[in-house]
Amino acid sequence: MTWTAPEAARHDAPLISDERAMLDGWLDFHRATLLAKCAGLTAEQLKIRSVEPSGMSLLGLLRHLTEVERSWFRVRFDGSEKPEGLYYDDDNLDGDFDDIDTADAEADYATFLREVERARDTARGRSLDEVYHDPYRKTDMSLRWIYVHMIEEYARHNGHADFLRERIDGATGD
Repeated sequence: MTWTAPEAARHDAPLISDERAMLDGWLDFHRATLLAKCAGLTAEQLKIRSVEPSGMSLLGLLRHLTEVERSWFRVRFDGSEKPEGLYYDDDNLDGDFDDIDTADAEADYATFLREVERARDTARGRSLDEVYHDPYRKTDMSLRWIYVHMIEEYARHNGHADFLRERIDGATGD
């Protein structure tokens, strides 16, 4: 049986709320938007690349955003994970995008869902004002900055996902 990406429940972010609920709402909205762009596609369809010279695919985006979730919340902010990539290494920095031909889309989808839950768990109960020293940027940063950056990261890549999905089956949407 061929695996197909499941339907994704997407809820609008709150229009009126406190800052934390607003940031959580928008980040979850964008996470769900990416999953909605993948919904109903087979593993092989998720691997379809855009036009050259780009090698971008929906599966590559999913893998990339898995790495981004892990890096910002658990490697950088919390320090609970080693900075080793799930899909890349020092010799192949774009492995999340490039190495999809033999990738297991179902497993990668599940890894994304787990990493999002781990990111939520890491941020839960922590102040947006909490500061950490980012080892890569070599400066102090806040959890609030990570939220804003993650929303921006997803928004940009969800735009890419729109074009990729339209190329695959003509579907367009929010």
